[in-house]
Formats: sequence, structure tokens, C-alpha cells
Amino acid sequence: MSKPKKTVIEYRNYELPLNFPVLLLTGDRWHISDVKSGKLHFHNCLEIGVCHTDSGVIEFNNDPVPFRAGDVTFVSRNVPHTTYSSKGEASLWSYIFIQPDELLKGMFSDSSPYSEVYIDMMQNFQLILNRDKYPDVYNLVMAIIDELKEKRINYQLSVKGLVLSLFMKMMRIYSAEKGRTLDNKDVHDNAIVISPALDYIKANYMMNFPIENLADLCHLSQTHFRRVFHEIMNTSPLNYLNTTRILQSCILLRTTEESILSISEQVGFRSVSSYNRHFSEIMGTQPSEWRHSMARVDNASILEYTGWTQAQNLSEKK
Repeated sequence: MSKPKKTVIEYRNYELPLNFPVLLLTGDRWHISDVKSGKLHFHNCLEIGVCHTDSGVIEFNNDPVPFRAGDVTFVSRNVPHTTYSSKGEASLWSYIFIQPDELLKGMFSDSSPYSEVYIDMMQNFQLILNRDKYPDVYNLVMAIIDELKEKRINYQLSVKGLVLSLFMKMMRIYSAEKGRTLDNKDVHDNAIVISPALDYIKANYMMNFPIENLADLCHLSQTHFRRVFHEIMNTSPLNYLNTTRILQSCILLRTTEESILSISEQVGFRSVSSYNRHFSEIMGTQPSEWRHSMARVDNASILEYTGWTQAQNLSEKK
């Protein structure tokens, strides 16, 4: 029996303005093909999408979830996913890409009463909400799109206020959805318990440190920490650390000309062979091949693409 084919995952980096880190992609160019690309992708920022017409499927880590006209989607940075329309259809979308930490700087700091929910949401956001059940969410997103399209006086301040209102609503919905999914409050609270470990990995992924240190940061025994971490993140602490390193290396591969060896050392791998092995397991290809393929993409504007299937000309869609 042949081995199952590995899923190919692409990294897509959107350079958003520092003073107003928001990007809108909308209009007739953004029809999604009914051809499944065979690739998942993830971003460096939060994606908010609105499906205007037709239906189809969004896959989160190969888990298919149907969508239909009127749906609003929220996908956190670094969540692998792909979108394709139902057979014979070409759903029309608008997308907002945003760096919430920059746009809403200071609003959800560690000292704010809802920081735990915000942090958890930013790491695990993958929701699809329909306007029939959540008209207030749909209307807020459409208002943001309208402001970004029309660019009337003080539109940036208006967008910031609308995004803040949207996030407050989404935090309430996310908390309720997460609570139901996890079935009990204790498990949900564990996500807060491991947040010191997640923060430490984010800040120190390039360093070599014992995984046991993460348990100490969370004031848990090593056995309990590993169990809780896997329960919340669906992977082991070491795998999460290595995945973080690989995702960070993608940024360096795409934005610098440094050698593979240098990049592997910068993100914390002790040998280039170990880096290559982990990169292949997570991204489905070797670092050099991935860098080469991304160089071709970077030579073109994102607006030259219709939908999300890179390496395919979706202008030939049905």
C-alpha cells in the first residue's frame, strides 16, 4: 500500500501598513474556483472573509466545513486552510486582512480583564458565522468593508472603532463556542493555564531550552503539563515549538537571502539536517524548494490572483 500523500502548506505574508495594518481585497476579481488546489495555506495576520454568493467548502487542517452565501469567516494567523466552491459555482468573496495587536494596541493588554480570551482567540480563531444567526456580526463586517472601499473622511478611525466593536462581539461568541466544544469549563480554563508557555515559546523559540521549563512557568508537573498542552493545542509542546520555528523560518526564507544553514540556526535548530527534516514534515517540501516557489509568487502582485489557488490560473474558471 502506497504512503498517503503529504499535504503541501504555503505561507503567505501580507505587508500591511504600520500605521493602519488593514488590507481589503474585494470586487469581481475575488471569485473562488470550484477546483480544489490541493494545498493549504496560512497567513501572518488574521483573515476575515465574507461570502457574497454561492457555496462551497473551507478546509481547516484538512477538516472540511461547508460555507454558503452570507457566511462570515474568521481565520487566525498560522491556521492552515483552503477554500473552494461547490461544483459548477464560483463563489464571490471579500477579504479583510488585519493585524489586531497593532490596530488595537493597548486594548487587550495583559492587564485588561479579557486578555486571556483575546489571546486564546487570536491563536485558535476558525469560525464560520451566518448572517441569519449573527446579523450584528455580518453588518459590522460589511460596514468595515464599506469604510475601506469608500475612504471617507476619518475612515481609519471609523474602521478602528468598528473593529473594536466586532472583536468584543466575537470574544463573547468565541467564549460560548469554545465552552460548548470543550464540554466543560475546566478544560477551557486550561487554555489560560498554558498561556505562559505559549508566550515563552513565541518570545524564545530561537533558544535551546528544556521543555520541562515550560511546565515550571505554568506551575504544573511535567506529566500534567504535557497532557493539558496536548489537550488544548492538539500536539505536544516539542512539536509546537518546532512548528513555531519552521513558521518563523518561512519569513526569513521569503524575505532574506541568507543561507539555509544560517536560517536554521537563527530559528533554533542545532543542525541543518534536523531543520530540513522538520521543514519537510510540516511544509511538505524542502526549504530550498519552498523558497524557490515563493520567489515566483513574490514577483507578482497578490491582486493578480483570483481566489487562493496559486500556481493555477483561475481566470479560466467555469
